[in-house]
Amino acid sequence: MSDVTLRIALVQEAADLDPDVNRSRLADLVPDDADLVVLPEAFARDFGSPGDDVSAFAEEVGGPFDTELTRVAEQRGTTVVAGSFERSDDPGRPFNTLLVRGRSRASYRKIHLYDSFGYRESDRLSPGPLEPATVDVGGVTVGLMTCYDLRFPEMARALVDAGAELLVVPAAWVAGDRKVDHWRTLLRARAIENTVHVAAAAQPAPRYSGHSMVVDPLGDVLAEAGDGPEVVRAVVSRERLLEARRTNPSLTNRRL
Repeated sequence: MSDVTLRIALVQEAADLDPDVNRSRLADLVPDDADLVVLPEAFARDFGSPGDDVSAFAEEVGGPFDTELTRVAEQRGTTVVAGSFERSDDPGRPFNTLLVRGRSRASYRKIHLYDSFGYRESDRLSPGPLEPATVDVGGVTVGLMTCYDLRFPEMARALVDAGAELLVVPAAWVAGDRKVDHWRTLLRARAIENTVHVAAAAQPAPRYSGHSMVVDPLGDVLAEAGDGPEVVRAVVSRERLLEARRTNPSLTNRRL
């Protein structure tokens, strides 16, 4: 089997409270030399203060943010993942949705809402359906997760069981005690226990934790940002994944 590689760019940028500002920045932020570009969770419009009602900023599929993201991704000849809010059947509680646009197209509605560390995301958002969401990007099967999903190992395993070779995790990982340590530990754990690549794009400090990173299937960090605005790049390889699975065949050794 010939090797398949994917050039990844993680865009660690803060979302503005004005959706027009975020849309207008897409053309400047999305590079033209990556196969997969990942922007953070809620990039279409930041969450605002804890408990803020974001329903007024939710869009239908094909809305203004979706349209501009698609245009920019197609113009750059790449696939772009970015977080948005999508209208649901409950007008006051939209979905927290990842849009995948460009050469590949998919959507994922966040399953695990952030009811933790003093937050109650479920008061303002609706959870998505439980089916694992994967998409083919350049011949690589990509599994989609969002932020708090990272704390649920069964979700990562379900995506890998569905064929994912790379887990993509856009996030707005709120800053605080131990939060960067949790973020780094969990990203590496999901990679190691599933022998899978992980690419996570976060919003930067001061409100969020930054440290966007790409981790290989044996847990080595291929690239990592600091806590400020930054673009980090890495190349992931199917041969590296297969080599990791030969070295650590934990998926085939599994008995439960």
